This record gives sequence, structure tokens and C-alpha cells, in this order.
Amino acid sequence: MAVEMSRERFEELVADALDEVPQELLNLMRNVVILVEDESPPGGPELLGLYEGHALTARGWDYAGVLPDRITIYRHPILRICDTDDDVVEEVAVTVVHEIAHHFGIDDDRLHELGWG
Repeated sequence: MAVEMSRERFEELVADALDEVPQELLNLMRNVVILVEDESPPGGPELLGLYEGHALTARGWDYAGVLPDRITIYRHPILRICDTDDDVVEEVAVTVVHEIAHHFGIDDDRLHELGWG
């Protein structure tokens, strides 16, 4: 059974997850915004989160004048896979870390090896 949770509470959980990321890493994040949307894009797999942009490791000397990268956390897909509020807290934290890792150039295979898949 899916968990019901207001958007406001879910956004608080995303903020809490960001508070757990070491400040040293947050200081290194450049030109990126973190958003919450209700649903992942239609027509593809149901996603919990998505990183769109140019990873820090792929930015060269010519990286300038671009829109911010986007990390989107999808509320309803996360709520659908969770049974309890505690599950939501854990899944939000894992998803936030997973997408931030993509910003730093870490791919899915490595994230799975590290337990953040």
C-alpha cells in the first residue's frame, strides 16, 4: 500500500536529506537546482529521481552560460513503493544522494556497487 504524504511534508524530507549531505560536498555543487515534482516524465520508466545536466567531471573550459542542471525528486513514485513514513524518509535520502552523485559524475553501476542504487 502506498504512503500518503502532503507535498509540503515530502519537500521537508528532501530538505532534511540535503542537510545530511556533508557541507564540503554541497560547497562543490555548481549551477544545479533541486526540485520536487509529483510524477516522473510520461512515456518512460517510472523514476524516483532524475539528474539532467552536465556532470562536474564533464565540464570543460567552455562550460559557461548554460541553464542550471536539474535534480528532480518524484514524490508519487517514491510514495507508491513505500509502506511506511520511515520507508519514505529512507528512500528520499537514498534518491537525493543518488542524484547528487550523478552531478559529481558517478554512474549507476558504481552507485549500485556502493549501495546507493
